This record gives sequence, structure tokens and C-alpha cells, in this order.
Amino acid sequence: MSKIKIQNNIKLLNYTTIKVGGQAEYFSEPSNISELENILKWASNKNINCQIVGAGSNLLISGHTLKELFICTKKLKAVNLNPETGILEAESGVMLPTIANLLAKNSCKGGEWSIGIPGTVGGAIFMNAGYGDFSIANHLISVKVIDPQTLHIFKISKKDLAFQYRFSPFQKNRLIILSAKFYFEPGGNKNLITETTKANLKNKINSQPYHLPSCGSVFKNPDNYYAGKLIEELGLKGFKLGGAQVSTMHANFIVNNLEASSEDIYQLISLIQEKVQQKKGIFLHPEVRMIGF
Repeated sequence: MSKIKIQNNIKLLNYTTIKVGGQAEYFSEPSNISELENILKWASNKNINCQIVGAGSNLLISGHTLKELFICTKKLKAVNLNPETGILEAESGVMLPTIANLLAKNSCKGGEWSIGIPGTVGGAIFMNAGYGDFSIANHLISVKVIDPQTLHIFKISKKDLAFQYRFSPFQKNRLIILSAKFYFEPGGNKNLITETTKANLKNKINSQPYHLPSCGSVFKNPDNYYAGKLIEELGLKGFKLGGAQVSTMHANFIVNNLEASSEDIYQLISLIQEKVQQKKGIFLHPEVRMIGF
């Protein structure tokens, strides 16, 4: 077994985009897939539960000490694109903007929407991340996974995965995403793809609070409604609870005014749900993944 590096009592706020979170009793950041396998073997032998963290966007971790092993996949970032076929293979830690820029540079169409999303490939598949009418599942061919119990590595074809809006089966099963294969349309107009990608980024920067720590969109859009619009209609835009605030730019974002605790954010999420349920009769389902609550 190659040497593995397990750290103790690591502050998780440094690994989330909203900059809150308690301590992980065990923490590891593998540099390659075989290192990840060995870390999982170690955890399995010690009967320690594992949590996978990518870029830590769309993630809210409680402020307690969590007696689990947190594995950060950000160093698993091998990526390969064949511009002739439009086939892209990427490890789970590759960032979505990296893919958007790589596709644009190689005249491949279809990934323009993914610019400016501060998530990894693994996280995007896990959440079935998207923007507007686009989602990651639309481009997926197959996913390579590992079962943390048996350490068996295998591929799953997209047709065997029932993706839904902001949902993948990985939210229910215990499988860990190692890498994925995608198809994007080759031979496109490079200038047009680049312009669309740039315009998408500009649009996001102008409408979302990129300047403050957040965990991205907090709630899934209910049928025929926008979560942000419902929250805004209740006059909650800019509403503060402790150091957490409903963004003044986009009401479906909660920002950390640099002194928020995990609890502040969690309570603000609950309060928004309560108010929307009371006044609009709609239950807002969180898009953000919560650990330790």
C-alpha cells in the first residue's frame, strides 16, 4: 500500500465556498485515484464513514467536530478532450470553468453554460448541476465509480442512471465518482462559442453575488416558479440573521458577511422555508447539501 496522508482535526471552512464549517476528525486530499483507493481501504478497515468534498460549493457543513473522514478530490484533475470526436474525459476534481474554457478553445459546442460555476465534475454529476435549461447529465456518456465498501471500480452508462432536476442516484447510493466521459459537439464556430461563454460569465457576475462567500443557489426551483422570485416577493431580499444574509443581488443566494456561523445559515434556510410555506403554500427543497445537522 502506497503511503497515505491522513490529517487530523482540519478546519472545514477552508474547503467550502461559503467559508463555514467545523472540524473534520480525519481529512485527506489524494493526488491520484490509486491514493484515493488506499485512503478508502484505510477508512474501511477502521470502520470510519467517508464524506466526499469537491470544491465545497453547494455545501453547508455544521460547526461541530465531525467524527468522519473528509476526502477532498480537488487534486484529481486529469482531463483529456479529443477535438475531433468531442469526447471529453475528466477526473472528479476538474473544475467546470476549466472544461468550459477547454471546449471553447477547441471549438466544441455545448459547455458554454458551465462557465462560472465553482464546482467540480464529481460534484456537478452528484447534484446534476445546471444553468437555465442545461444540465451536466445532458452531456454524460458514462461515469467511473468506486464502491467504498468493496473497493470495486466499475463504469456505469448514462442510460442506467436516472437523472432528474438537480438529482442523481449518487445522492442515494454510496458510490464515489472517480471520473466521467462526456460528449460535446465538435467542429463548432470557435469565436461564437467563446463569445457565448464570455457572455454567460458576464451575465452570472452581474446577477449573482460572486464578491461574497456563498454556497450557490440554496433552493431548487419548484414547478412553474423561481425560488429566488418567491423569496423576493416576501420582502426577504437583504434579510439578515446573525452573519448570514439573503443576497441583495439574487434572493436564492445566502451570503456570509464574513462572521456567519453554520448555524446562522442553517436557521436562515429554515426561516425562508417557513415563510414561503406560510405565505405561498410552497415548500422549497434545498439544493444545498447539508452535513452534520
